[in-house]
Amino acid sequence: MSAPVNETLKPAPRKFFMSLRDIGFWIRSARTDATFEKLREQHGSQKAFDLLYEQKRDPFGSTLARYRYQRLKYQRLISFLPNRRYGSALDIGCGLGPFTRELAHYADHVLGIDLSAVAVDQARKLSAAQPNIRFEQQDVHRLEQFAGSFDLIALLDVLYYLPDMSEGALKPIARQVERLLAPRGRLLLVNHYFFRVDPASKHTRRIHDVFQAGTWLRLESEHWRPFFLASIFVKEAGNRQAQTAAQCGAEKRAG
Repeated sequence: MSAPVNETLKPAPRKFFMSLRDIGFWIRSARTDATFEKLREQHGSQKAFDLLYEQKRDPFGSTLARYRYQRLKYQRLISFLPNRRYGSALDIGCGLGPFTRELAHYADHVLGIDLSAVAVDQARKLSAAQPNIRFEQQDVHRLEQFAGSFDLIALLDVLYYLPDMSEGALKPIARQVERLLAPRGRLLLVNHYFFRVDPASKHTRRIHDVFQAGTWLRLESEHWRPFFLASIFVKEAGNRQAQTAAQCGAEKRAG
Protein backbone atom coordinates (compact mmCIF):
# COMPACT_ATOMS: atom_id res chain seq x y z
CA MET A 1 0.00 0.00 0.00
CA SER A 2 1.65 3.24 -1.11
CA ALA A 3 0.72 6.69 -2.37
CA PRO A 4 1.33 7.69 -6.01
CA VAL A 5 4.66 9.42 -6.49
CA ASN A 6 3.09 12.65 -7.82
CA GLU A 7 1.04 12.99 -4.64
CA THR A 8 4.01 12.93 -2.26
CA LEU A 9 6.29 15.72 -1.02
CA LYS A 10 9.29 14.69 -3.12
CA PRO A 11 10.51 11.77 -5.25
CA ALA A 12 12.23 8.89 -3.46
CA PRO A 13 16.04 8.82 -3.70
CA ARG A 14 17.39 6.46 -6.34
CA LYS A 15 20.70 5.65 -4.69
CA PHE A 16 21.29 2.22 -3.18
CA PHE A 17 20.15 2.32 0.45
CA MET A 18 23.62 1.89 1.97
CA SER A 19 27.33 1.77 1.25
CA LEU A 20 30.15 -0.31 2.70
CA ARG A 21 30.82 2.50 5.18
CA ASP A 22 27.36 1.95 6.63
CA ILE A 23 28.56 -1.30 8.16
CA GLY A 24 30.25 1.03 10.64
CA PHE A 25 26.91 2.75 11.21
CA TRP A 26 25.24 -0.52 12.23
CA ILE A 27 28.17 -1.49 14.47
CA ARG A 28 28.04 1.94 16.10
CA SER A 29 24.27 1.66 16.65
CA ALA A 30 24.55 -1.82 18.16
CA ARG A 31 27.28 -0.71 20.56
CA THR A 32 25.26 2.35 21.57
CA ASP A 33 22.17 0.24 22.23
CA ALA A 34 24.20 -2.16 24.40
CA THR A 35 25.71 0.75 26.34
CA PHE A 36 22.27 2.29 26.78
CA GLU A 37 20.85 -0.90 28.28
CA LYS A 38 23.66 -1.02 30.86
CA LEU A 39 23.26 2.66 31.73
CA ARG A 40 19.49 2.35 32.01
CA GLU A 41 19.81 -0.47 34.53
CA GLN A 42 21.96 1.81 36.70
CA HIS A 43 20.40 5.25 36.15
CA GLY A 44 17.02 4.99 34.39
CA SER A 45 16.20 6.03 30.83
CA GLN A 46 16.57 9.81 31.01
CA LYS A 47 19.97 9.82 32.70
CA ALA A 48 21.12 6.98 30.43
CA PHE A 49 20.40 9.03 27.29
CA ASP A 50 22.04 12.12 28.81
CA LEU A 51 25.18 10.12 29.53
CA LEU A 52 25.26 8.72 26.00
CA TYR A 53 25.18 12.21 24.48
CA GLU A 54 27.73 13.50 27.00
CA GLN A 55 30.17 10.68 26.27
CA LYS A 56 29.90 10.86 22.47
CA ARG A 57 28.74 13.82 20.37
CA ASP A 58 26.56 11.67 18.11
CA PRO A 59 26.21 8.24 19.73
CA PHE A 60 23.82 6.88 17.08
CA GLY A 61 25.66 8.37 14.08
CA SER A 62 22.49 10.05 12.80
CA THR A 63 24.22 13.26 11.64
CA LEU A 64 27.54 11.87 10.41
CA ALA A 65 28.05 12.59 6.70
CA ARG A 66 30.11 9.44 6.10
CA TYR A 67 27.04 7.24 6.61
CA ARG A 68 24.60 7.10 3.71
CA TYR A 69 21.89 4.90 5.21
CA GLN A 70 20.32 7.28 7.71
CA ARG A 71 20.43 10.27 5.37
CA LEU A 72 18.68 8.34 2.59
CA LYS A 73 16.21 6.89 5.08
CA TYR A 74 15.09 10.40 6.06
CA GLN A 75 14.74 11.35 2.39
CA ARG A 76 12.63 8.25 1.75
CA LEU A 77 10.39 9.04 4.70
CA ILE A 78 9.78 12.54 3.32
CA SER A 79 8.90 10.96 -0.04
CA PHE A 80 6.12 8.92 1.62
CA LEU A 81 4.27 11.97 2.96
CA PRO A 82 1.30 13.50 1.12
CA ASN A 83 2.16 16.57 -0.92
CA ARG A 84 0.83 19.50 1.11
CA ARG A 85 2.17 22.29 3.28
CA TYR A 86 2.16 21.43 6.96
CA GLY A 87 1.49 24.38 9.23
CA SER A 88 2.94 22.69 12.30
CA ALA A 89 4.92 19.51 12.85
CA LEU A 90 6.07 17.61 15.94
CA ASP A 91 9.12 15.33 15.95
CA ILE A 92 8.92 13.03 19.00
CA GLY A 93 12.28 11.61 20.13
CA CYS A 94 14.19 14.01 17.89
CA GLY A 95 17.67 13.32 19.28
CA LEU A 96 20.07 15.77 17.62
CA GLY A 97 17.31 16.89 15.27
CA PRO A 98 18.36 15.56 11.83
CA PHE A 99 14.81 14.68 10.81
CA THR A 100 13.45 17.82 12.51
CA ARG A 101 15.63 19.84 10.15
CA GLU A 102 14.32 17.84 7.17
CA LEU A 103 10.73 18.57 8.21
CA ALA A 104 11.49 22.28 8.50
CA HIS A 105 11.58 22.52 4.69
CA TYR A 106 7.94 21.42 4.49
CA ALA A 107 6.36 22.88 7.64
CA ASP A 108 5.92 26.44 8.84
CA HIS A 109 6.82 25.53 12.43
CA VAL A 110 8.50 22.40 13.78
CA LEU A 111 8.86 21.33 17.40
CA GLY A 112 11.36 18.63 18.30
CA ILE A 113 11.14 16.95 21.70
CA ASP A 114 13.44 14.45 23.33
CA LEU A 115 13.89 12.83 26.72
CA SER A 116 17.54 13.89 26.86
CA ALA A 117 18.21 17.51 27.82
CA VAL A 118 21.78 17.08 26.55
CA ALA A 119 20.54 16.02 23.09
CA VAL A 120 18.05 18.91 23.02
CA ASP A 121 20.79 21.43 23.83
CA GLN A 122 22.97 20.07 21.01
CA ALA A 123 20.01 20.01 18.61
CA ARG A 124 19.35 23.71 19.25
CA LYS A 125 22.94 24.56 18.32
CA LEU A 126 22.87 22.39 15.18
CA SER A 127 19.58 23.98 14.06
CA ALA A 128 20.41 27.62 14.77
CA ALA A 129 20.24 28.52 11.06
CA GLN A 130 16.59 27.38 10.77
CA PRO A 131 14.38 29.84 12.67
CA ASN A 132 11.17 27.82 12.25
CA ILE A 133 12.49 25.05 14.55
CA ARG A 134 12.40 24.91 18.32
CA PHE A 135 13.26 22.15 20.78
CA GLU A 136 12.03 21.11 24.22
CA GLN A 137 13.01 18.43 26.69
CA GLN A 138 9.96 16.23 27.13
CA ASP A 139 8.97 12.65 27.95
CA VAL A 140 6.78 10.70 25.52
CA HIS A 141 4.79 9.53 28.55
CA ARG A 142 3.80 13.13 29.33
CA LEU A 143 2.32 14.26 26.02
CA GLU A 144 -0.87 15.22 27.83
CA GLN A 145 1.00 18.39 28.89
CA PHE A 146 0.87 19.66 25.30
CA ALA A 147 -2.01 21.84 24.14
CA GLY A 148 -2.92 22.69 20.57
CA SER A 149 -2.55 20.42 17.58
CA PHE A 150 -0.14 19.47 14.81
CA ASP A 151 -0.65 18.79 11.11
CA LEU A 152 2.16 16.21 11.14
CA ILE A 153 3.67 14.11 13.92
CA ALA A 154 6.80 12.04 13.38
CA LEU A 155 7.55 9.19 15.76
CA LEU A 156 10.76 7.61 14.48
CA ASP A 157 12.71 4.78 16.12
CA VAL A 158 11.59 5.75 19.62
CA LEU A 159 9.13 3.30 21.13
CA TYR A 160 11.37 0.23 21.23
CA TYR A 161 13.54 2.10 23.74
CA LEU A 162 10.71 2.15 26.26
CA PRO A 163 11.26 -0.13 29.26
CA ASP A 164 7.65 -1.33 28.92
CA MET A 165 6.40 -2.07 25.40
CA SER A 166 3.23 -3.88 26.46
CA GLU A 167 -0.07 -3.00 24.83
CA GLY A 168 -1.18 -1.40 28.09
CA ALA A 169 1.85 0.93 28.03
CA LEU A 170 1.64 1.75 24.31
CA LYS A 171 -2.08 2.53 24.08
CA PRO A 172 -1.99 5.72 26.24
CA ILE A 173 0.88 7.04 24.11
CA ALA A 174 -1.01 6.24 20.90
CA ARG A 175 -4.10 8.02 22.16
CA GLN A 176 -2.15 11.12 23.20
CA VAL A 177 -0.52 11.24 19.77
CA GLU A 178 -3.97 10.97 18.21
CA ARG A 179 -5.22 13.81 20.42
CA LEU A 180 -2.39 16.07 19.28
CA LEU A 181 -3.14 15.55 15.58
CA ALA A 182 -5.27 18.15 13.83
CA PRO A 183 -8.18 16.85 11.70
CA ARG A 184 -6.69 15.36 8.51
CA GLY A 185 -3.30 15.43 10.21
CA ARG A 186 -0.77 12.67 9.55
CA LEU A 187 1.23 10.47 11.88
CA LEU A 188 4.48 9.05 10.49
CA LEU A 189 5.33 6.02 12.64
CA VAL A 190 8.67 4.32 11.91
CA ASN A 191 10.56 1.47 13.58
CA HIS A 192 13.23 -1.10 12.73
CA TYR A 193 11.99 -3.93 10.54
CA PHE A 194 14.37 -6.58 9.32
CA PHE A 195 13.18 -10.05 8.31
CA ARG A 196 9.58 -10.09 9.64
CA VAL A 197 10.16 -13.13 11.89
CA ASP A 198 13.04 -11.79 14.00
CA PRO A 199 12.25 -10.40 17.49
CA ALA A 200 12.85 -6.75 16.53
CA SER A 201 10.47 -6.99 13.56
CA LYS A 202 7.81 -8.68 15.68
CA HIS A 203 8.06 -5.87 18.23
CA THR A 204 7.67 -3.30 15.44
CA ARG A 205 4.64 -5.04 13.95
CA ARG A 206 2.99 -5.12 17.36
CA ILE A 207 3.71 -1.42 18.00
CA HIS A 208 2.16 -0.42 14.68
CA ASP A 209 -0.82 -2.69 15.24
CA VAL A 210 -1.48 -1.05 18.62
CA PHE A 211 -1.62 2.36 16.94
CA GLN A 212 -4.04 1.05 14.34
CA ALA A 213 -6.30 -0.89 16.72
CA GLY A 214 -6.02 1.34 19.78
CA THR A 215 -6.95 4.67 18.16
CA TRP A 216 -9.41 6.11 15.64
CA LEU A 217 -6.59 6.78 13.20
CA ARG A 218 -6.88 5.31 9.71
CA LEU A 219 -3.88 3.62 8.11
CA GLU A 220 -3.30 5.56 4.90
CA SER A 221 -0.17 3.83 3.59
CA GLU A 222 2.54 1.46 4.75
CA HIS A 223 6.06 1.04 3.42
CA TRP A 224 8.68 -1.61 4.11
CA ARG A 225 12.23 -0.70 3.17
CA PRO A 226 15.60 -2.02 4.33
CA PHE A 227 15.55 -1.99 7.36
CA PHE A 228 12.47 -0.19 8.60
CA LEU A 229 8.68 -0.15 8.50
CA ALA A 230 6.91 3.19 7.99
CA SER A 231 3.17 3.54 8.59
CA ILE A 232 1.29 6.73 7.78
CA PHE A 233 -1.96 7.27 9.66
CA VAL A 234 -4.52 10.01 9.03
CA LYS A 235 -6.91 11.51 11.56
CA GLU A 236 -10.25 11.61 9.83
CA ALA A 237 -12.31 14.69 10.74
CA GLY A 238 -15.30 13.58 12.79
CA ASN A 239 -14.34 9.91 12.54
CA ARG A 240 -14.31 9.34 16.28
CA GLN A 241 -17.66 11.05 16.80
CA ALA A 242 -19.31 9.13 13.96
CA GLN A 243 -18.04 5.75 15.11
CA THR A 244 -18.90 6.48 18.74
CA ALA A 245 -22.46 7.41 17.76
CA ALA A 246 -22.78 4.24 15.70
CA GLN A 247 -21.50 2.14 18.59
CA CYS A 248 -23.97 3.79 21.02
CA GLY A 249 -26.81 3.17 18.58
CA ALA A 250 -25.88 -0.48 18.28
CA GLU A 251 -25.77 -0.83 22.07
CA LYS A 252 -29.23 0.75 22.41
CA ARG A 253 -30.68 -1.58 19.79
CA ALA A 254 -29.11 -4.58 21.53
CA GLY A 255 -30.58 -3.40 24.85
